[in-house]
Amino acid sequence: MPEINIDRSISFMDGTQRVLDENSTLEKTKDNLKSIGVTRIASITDLDRLGIPVFSSIRPSAAEGAISVYSGKGSNETQARISSMMEGFERCLAEKSGINENVKDEIKAIHVVESYENLIKENQVVSPQSLIIAESYNPTALIEWVQGWDLLKNEEPFVPANSVYHPYEAPGRTLKLFRSNTNGLAAGNTIEEAIFHGLLEVIERDALSIAEFTRNPGKEIILTEEDGENYEILRKFTDNEVDVKIWALNHDTDITTVVVATDDVRLKDAALLVMGAGTHLKPEIAVRRALTEAAQSRVVQIHGAREDTDREGFVRDIGYDRIKRMNKYWYADGEKVSVSELKDLSKTTPAESIDVIDEQLKKVTDSAIVVDLSRESIPVPVVRVIIPTFEMYTLDRERVGNRVKSGPRKKMAPHERPWRKGRRK
Repeated sequence: MPEINIDRSISFMDGTQRVLDENSTLEKTKDNLKSIGVTRIASITDLDRLGIPVFSSIRPSAAEGAISVYSGKGSNETQARISSMMEGFERCLAEKSGINENVKDEIKAIHVVESYENLIKENQVVSPQSLIIAESYNPTALIEWVQGWDLLKNEEPFVPANSVYHPYEAPGRTLKLFRSNTNGLAAGNTIEEAIFHGLLEVIERDALSIAEFTRNPGKEIILTEEDGENYEILRKFTDNEVDVKIWALNHDTDITTVVVATDDVRLKDAALLVMGAGTHLKPEIAVRRALTEAAQSRVVQIHGAREDTDREGFVRDIGYDRIKRMNKYWYADGEKVSVSELKDLSKTTPAESIDVIDEQLKKVTDSAIVVDLSRESIPVPVVRVIIPTFEMYTLDRERVGNRVKSGPRKKMAPHERPWRKGRRK
């Protein structure tokens, strides 16, 4: 794959972390929705009493194994609409040519089918083991590979196509390493913006995986009126009898990841014990993303249209009290911290922001790979970011790496394990 040249002349708009204003982004993208198969966009905000904007996009042509309903959130309706639309572009361009009904042109990256053992003889290759696979594999087995660009090494390594495309089925006699997912999939107004968001998402999932596995949520963030818009969003929860806990997760980098855990004390519905997460160089944006994603999670559960939200029946069978006990670490009191005490690493350009993330990642890993999924026929850049050794536990309970296993883990008490009910002791 050709080197990804980061344009250092592009700046964020004054006082924002966006390349374009919301209306410009909307105008740039809305006319291309038909080309990716999106047939309808609608507000689903009114399904919930909170009134925090959530939008839904429908793409009936999604490939088998992918979802066809995409949701988006934001502080206002335009942001939520854009968020939903951008997920549509991400999902469509993550589909491989051949199973993609809407986009026929290929990505520019080189594809090969070869064993790891043979490919590494003359190429830079990412070891499948570094991607945290659940089972061992034979290095002589055939695997489909895609060439990417390593931001930390300035090299062009091959990565398993399994980690690039979603959904993914291994062709012919090649090996499928794991269930594909959308981690690190990101769209943007520019490729720099897409890379920035993709890096943040992989870090978010890594931090959340560690917190969930160790049952350690970090420090509790307390919002006050001085936090402005974030405090106003929080009040939309609390004024409607939804309790909220806000956590700054522990991580090996100084980049802020925030989780919001909610409890609808009016309805006491197990399906509405939901969370939201957000990661950003600017802590206040991480908090806002987590708050609005928690609102989105509520609406998605109420809406019930997404194919990947089948937790509703399961958790309601277990019951509100048991589910809350199982996840009590999210609802306990923790060491308090204010947003102003968290490190603000934000910069004024996407390039500088990527530089900051790269330097932070070097504390943990020596590789951060980008595969450009953009197509010439679609004017919205989409990338997949892959960071070897970063954890996936929050997405796939079978993929547990050394970093989560190396830390102390709080064990669940017997009464917190509803699946053990009725078993012999």
